[in-house]
Amino acid sequence: MRVAAVQFKPPKGEGDEARQRLQALARQAAVGADLVVLPEMAATGYVFDSPDAIRPVAEDPEGPTFQALAPIAREAGVWIVGGFPERAGAEFFNSAWIIDPTGTLKAVYRKTLLFDADVPWATPGDSGYMRIDTPAGAFGVGICMDLNDDAFVDWVVGADLTAVAFPTNWLLQPEDGIDVWQYWAWRMRAANTTALVAANTYGPEADIAFCGRSAIMRDWTVMAHAPEAGDGIIRATLPALK
Repeated sequence: MRVAAVQFKPPKGEGDEARQRLQALARQAAVGADLVVLPEMAATGYVFDSPDAIRPVAEDPEGPTFQALAPIAREAGVWIVGGFPERAGAEFFNSAWIIDPTGTLKAVYRKTLLFDADVPWATPGDSGYMRIDTPAGAFGVGICMDLNDDAFVDWVVGADLTAVAFPTNWLLQPEDGIDVWQYWAWRMRAANTTALVAANTYGPEADIAFCGRSAIMRDWTVMAHAPEAGDGIIRATLPALK
């Protein structure tokens, strides 16, 4: 499976510009890939303090950001997974599209384990975990805090996946003294034949800072990575499961 992850920081409050920049990066990442992963809440930023604050940028699953990405999936024949704030009636979810190579919305995954910054506006996800089978291998989807959920890791272990598509807005936490790659590898240790394809954001937003360092990693090995800051694309070819 040929995978790519996009590291991206959207300009807050500038939806059209963010979508255009994200679209350009996704188009580049799609070249020669089977699966492209974009960050959590990729076009909007992450920090919103209430339902009223998220409402202007929340989207239906087939809203404007999906419409910007679906043609790329179709033209390149690639799966695209990326995060967005989902509007579902009176509720909001921290969600991810799973767009198939025809440009069709295959499914929407809703983040199960919320982080503190999600709680003011998001409802815990009810979609359940999803295995997506493709000719290049199977993948699953988890969003950021999900990796801290033992139930998610247990599911990955049993799902026989080539990769986990991992849209994230992972925090910079220097006071912990724990390297983010080592931590991700430790959480994935029981699923050591499954690669983590982590697409992160970077830099400050409100009172939170994000660590960048998007990575593609498998069995304690970092196969590709991004720096602490800056938009960019990383790629790797994952070995087939035996």
